[in-house]
Amino acid sequence: MFNIERWQEIFEAIRKNKLRTFLTGLSVASGIFILVILLAIGEGMANGVEKEFERDATNRISVWTNVTSVEHKGMNPGRIIEMDNRDYDMAVNKNSDRIELKSGVFSRWGQLTTYKRENGSYRVEGVFPDYQFLENETLVAGRYINQSDINTNEKVAIIGNQVYLDLFKEQNALGEYIDITGIKFKVVGIYSDPGGEREETRIFIPLTTAQRIYNAGNKLRSMAFTLEKQDNFEDALAASEAFSAQIESDIKTKHSIAPNDERAVNVNNTLENTKKFYDLNNMIRWFFWGVGICTIIAGVVGVSNIMLIIVKERTKEIGIRKAIGAQPWSIIGMILHESIFVTAIAGFVGLILSLFLLQLVGPLIETDYIRNPSVDFSVAITTVVILVVAGAGAGFFPAYRAANIKPIEALRDE
Repeated sequence: MFNIERWQEIFEAIRKNKLRTFLTGLSVASGIFILVILLAIGEGMANGVEKEFERDATNRISVWTNVTSVEHKGMNPGRIIEMDNRDYDMAVNKNSDRIELKSGVFSRWGQLTTYKRENGSYRVEGVFPDYQFLENETLVAGRYINQSDINTNEKVAIIGNQVYLDLFKEQNALGEYIDITGIKFKVVGIYSDPGGEREETRIFIPLTTAQRIYNAGNKLRSMAFTLEKQDNFEDALAASEAFSAQIESDIKTKHSIAPNDERAVNVNNTLENTKKFYDLNNMIRWFFWGVGICTIIAGVVGVSNIMLIIVKERTKEIGIRKAIGAQPWSIIGMILHESIFVTAIAGFVGLILSLFLLQLVGPLIETDYIRNPSVDFSVAITTVVILVVAGAGAGFFPAYRAANIKPIEALRDE
């Protein structure tokens, strides 16, 4: 029930202690402000990590080889390990029932590419048709490599959007011929990539064509796979880890590499990386929650101290109230009412200021690992609940003390 006299008492107490109330409210407001900003940064980090993983398929497994670092079967370390089409075929044949997308890759960096008077140096990659989806690429115009191109060693090229802008200056490119290190290729497609300019400075050609024009025989630089979808993340991660371990073991066996050689064969599992990043991000979020809550507790302690002082100053008044029949719960309600009011108002000020700042500045923040920090409605509701609980907690002990004041002792208080 609305009690105007109680509200008058609250405002009278605040008026008498303006500076003390302001400073205490400031500590609560700053606690909520810091908590919301920290949680928003945590969300921004999650957005940034998610954006990073958009560059490739989220469940991609990439395999490449290096030099051996461990002696094995009488062979010295330092051997260069090169994969070939047989490694790719072995992996595909052994796992045909669980592989979704697949491609071998042969790459050459810094290939001079010319169109009329324009030229540039780009990475050229020979791939299979599935590579479009392994790289999460979107066709802007034309088509991607198809199986017919692979079978007939066609000299066709799919160029990145940045290559298109560099060489064609936004003019028509489809059907035109570009010169890659002295060999003519017909442009049949243009793609864009979520990774941006860095990923769009590449040219893709059929893998069989790349192996032929670069005299690579059946050599591969790397292989890439995705597995069939699973019912949940844990099952997908387990299947991905098992596949990664198996393909690493198979390649080491085929190329006589020591099982404990961690350098010769590299397997990058994006699901494992995703889990690591999100586990780290969750830890950071919990840390931010801890820092914010500790800051709020500091403010709540300040409010509690104020309420203790108020109880001390109003000891005689409380004694008179109890002497004329006031119940303990009404005394507790009076103190809690004031405590919750001060805490809630200060907290809402901190909440509104933090949301305003995030609305103003958040969309402008786009670094590699923090993008558009923000908080959702559930977080705002959670902070409101924290405010009410904090206010009640701040006032409980002073209210309990007030309720236990004996009228005769209160009346003697000076």
